[in-house]
Amino acid sequence: MKRSLLLCVVMSAFASSSAFAQADLAKAKNCMACHAVANKLVGPSYKDVAAKYEGQKGAEDKLVQKVMKGGAGVWGPVPMPANPQVSEAEARSLVKWIMTTK
Repeated sequence: MKRSLLLCVVMSAFASSSAFAQADLAKAKNCMACHAVANKLVGPSYKDVAAKYEGQKGAEDKLVQKVMKGGAGVWGPVPMPANPQVSEAEARSLVKWIMTTK
């Protein structure tokens, strides 16, 4: 019992630190200038993105490309510009984090 409780605490701490790291990456790459976790700013909230793409086959790859190359028309008239500062590995990491925010 004590072992499983300790394991839960350790896993929770790891998940929390990982989430903070991804939020810091999103800030560093200027994603948070237009997006927030729970509220719509210029672009949709990350929770809304996660809900919209939940369970869709190929969603992660599609979103990685949108993070890097931008997109338009999915969330309204304001286009999302390309972000050449974000590598594919960083974009994939961000998208994986975004999909956990639902």
